[in-house]
Amino acid sequence: MVAPGFVFGLVLPLILLADTSADVAFRFASYINNYMVLQKEPAGAVIWGYGTSGATVTVTLWQGQETIMRKVTSVKGHSNSWMVVLDPMKPGGPYEMVAQQTFGRTNSTLRVHDVLFGDVWLCSGQSNMQMTVSQIFNATRELANTAAYQSVRIFSVSLTQAEQELEDLAQVDLQWAKPSSENLGHGIFTYMSAVCWLFGRHLYDVLQYPIGLMSSSWGGTPIEAWSSGRSLRACGVPARGFTQSDSVTGPSKHSVLWNAMIHPLHNMTLKGVIWYQGESNVDFNRDLYNCTFPALIQDWRQTFHWGSQGQTDRFFPFGFVQLSSYLSATSDDTFSQIRWHQTADLGYVPNARMPNTFMAVAMDLCDRKSPFGSIHPRDKQTVAYRLHLGARAVAYGEKLIFQGPLPENMELLADKGLLNVTYSQEIRVQRQDKIFEVSCCSDRQCKWLPAPMDAFSAHTVALNIRSCRGALAAVRYAWTTWPCEYKQCPLYHPSSTLPAPPFIASLTDPRRGKHSELAE
Repeated sequence: MVAPGFVFGLVLPLILLADTSADVAFRFASYINNYMVLQKEPAGAVIWGYGTSGATVTVTLWQGQETIMRKVTSVKGHSNSWMVVLDPMKPGGPYEMVAQQTFGRTNSTLRVHDVLFGDVWLCSGQSNMQMTVSQIFNATRELANTAAYQSVRIFSVSLTQAEQELEDLAQVDLQWAKPSSENLGHGIFTYMSAVCWLFGRHLYDVLQYPIGLMSSSWGGTPIEAWSSGRSLRACGVPARGFTQSDSVTGPSKHSVLWNAMIHPLHNMTLKGVIWYQGESNVDFNRDLYNCTFPALIQDWRQTFHWGSQGQTDRFFPFGFVQLSSYLSATSDDTFSQIRWHQTADLGYVPNARMPNTFMAVAMDLCDRKSPFGSIHPRDKQTVAYRLHLGARAVAYGEKLIFQGPLPENMELLADKGLLNVTYSQEIRVQRQDKIFEVSCCSDRQCKWLPAPMDAFSAHTVALNIRSCRGALAAVRYAWTTWPCEYKQCPLYHPSSTLPAPPFIASLTDPRRGKHSELAE
């Protein structure tokens, strides 16, 4: 007679394995639900979920009584997951989607109704992306402006962390919904993201077809928390897991938000991503941001491309907000450095290191009286407007001005004590503040000195450099945490009202100008 304990020890693991396989509930992935938007043509939307190992799953798309398409697959044994890729669909709807699992004589059915096809955008970052519509300027009016935008659907991921990459979301704050004053202004730094919503609303005004917006943000978080381990290793980020930085108030351990709040979405077919983050890296791995940010973009693109079976474009458009202004107790240039690093130290996007990207300059959108602190300016309408211009140009191929004037050439007129900075676009000089500076060097020491604007023309500003008694080494523009008051920076494009971005350029580089390797 064999001891009971021995039998139990042999059989229990097999029973557990069998039960795990047989008892997995048949369900869609957590973000596949009523009112959702699926990615339209030319890509195919990915539908997936969990079920009983070996079972057959049939997914049918209906419109009224008409069968639009039917896809059949089986549940994988090792993961208990199933997946189908729908045929590319034109924008529109609504549709009903039915998934049926057959396992022996057992049938299970799932239904999702009011499904639209359009463009799906993921919105991520820290607190400036997390701010809700109830926190911004003209909140009451914005919250009431939803009736015309019922085809812009919204979704918000819960704040969760994980030590390993999750395949599906552990929790959802706001399941797919039509916009309302309640779900757009649910609370303070909860849901729905104001930048995300306003960006999608602008797109809908232009495109006139459904837009799906997925918000996944957490305030006070550094880029390291949103990055995979492989992208951090590629940039040589130190292996320590936590930081004591004052600018980091949320999770900072490497990859914990990537694992829990981004990776679970990687099977979904996306149109693109918008991102608002960087404040928490001002004094945490700041010098690595010129690598970690481009690496994050590249890694997210690769992961979403693979996860969606190649349906999400390998180089999908990625937009971001360059940091706004902040009333800092110190006068250092850490904010300026992050703004520069956000462009991979080139001052503009798209560029060779950051292809198919677009940027909204926000340094002129300061807010001294923000009840949420000056680091959280309330004008998210202008941020979203500038982002949507970039999306129209980069993501949708529209010919329009989507960024402010960029420096193209610099000419030193030493005999006149002038430095001419020529821009690629026409400029409007709104004010002649001492916002330009030059690096003046003598006795192997360099010092930044103001370089007032002496004169200007349609494309060129002439800087007075007579205060420099030594060699001129570099020039920079708007290189400060608070460059100007609200929409009062010196240089804008005359018709688009887009501000010239900050820059720093070496004057010893013969290739200097917009496409040169600009460096401090």
